[in-house]
Amino acid sequence: MVYMSNSAKKQIIKLMNKEGLDIKKNFVRIGIKNSGCTGFSYTLSFEKEKNKNDKIFEYKNIKILVNINHFNYLNGIIIDYKDGLNGKGFLFKNPNAKKTCGCGNSFSV
Repeated sequence: MVYMSNSAKKQIIKLMNKEGLDIKKNFVRIGIKNSGCTGFSYTLSFEKEKNKNDKIFEYKNIKILVNINHFNYLNGIIIDYKDGLNGKGFLFKNPNAKKTCGCGNSFSV
C-alpha cells in the first residue's frame, strides 16, 4: 500500500490540474531509480495509462501506480508535502529504508 498526507494530496491535485489531468481518470506514479547519495532516489510522475507491470492503489481518491519491480521497496511508504521556511517539496517516509540521506530523497535497503 502507498499512503499520502492531505497536503501531498492537495499539491498533487494542483499539479495534475495545471497539466490538464483529471484525478478520476489519470494516475500518479511512484517509483525509484538508481541515484542519490545512498543508492536509490524516489520518482513521482503523472500517467494517463496503467502498464501491465503496475500495481494500482487508490488512496484518498488518488489513483497510484507502482511498478511491481519497485513494490517491495515502496510498500507502506507515506508521501507528504511541506511548504515552509526550510524549503518545499514532496517528502517520502519509507518503512523499508535501512539508511536515508539527510535530505530524505534517497535511501538504501
